[in-house]
Order: sequence, then C-alpha cells, then structure tokens
Amino acid sequence: MATMVKLNELGFQLLPHPPYSPDLAPSDYFLFAELKKMLAGKKFRSDEEVIAETDAYFEGQPKSFYKTGIERLERRWTDCIALKGNYIDE
Repeated sequence: MATMVKLNELGFQLLPHPPYSPDLAPSDYFLFAELKKMLAGKKFRSDEEVIAETDAYFEGQPKSFYKTGIERLERRWTDCIALKGNYIDE
C-alpha cells in the first residue's frame, strides 16, 4: 500500500501490466542490467556478501536512476502496444 501512495504522490499513473514479454520485464529492463555488470567476475564466500554488495549497489543509485528507468519502461510499453506486441529494438 505504501508503494501505491508514493506512486500517486509522485504523479505516476498505474498502467495495467501487459502479458509477459521478455523485452518488457520491468526487473530485467533497467534494474538488473548494470547490477549484473557490476557483479560480473566477482567471487563471494557467502550469500550475505552477495546481499550486502547488492544492497549497497541499489542504495548507491540516485533517485533519478529509478525515475528514469520507470519512465523509459513506460515508453517501451507504449511502443509495444503500437507494434502489437512485436519485439522492440532500442
């Protein structure tokens, strides 16, 4: 519920989620691409180390990272609708 309140406070409009499409998965789209690069090649001795590194990554992102990512996803959804679900190539 807190998430919905914050989205409304920021002026975002909730859109219905389209059927699953790999090029529109919100988590893969902008959240994890740079995280995957940052973690590439690193070795961890425990789950706790991975969790700490991941938490530090997300906490270190500026607010604009999340805002821009959501805005870009909205454009991709719009493009997908216009293309009737065909693959989107940026």
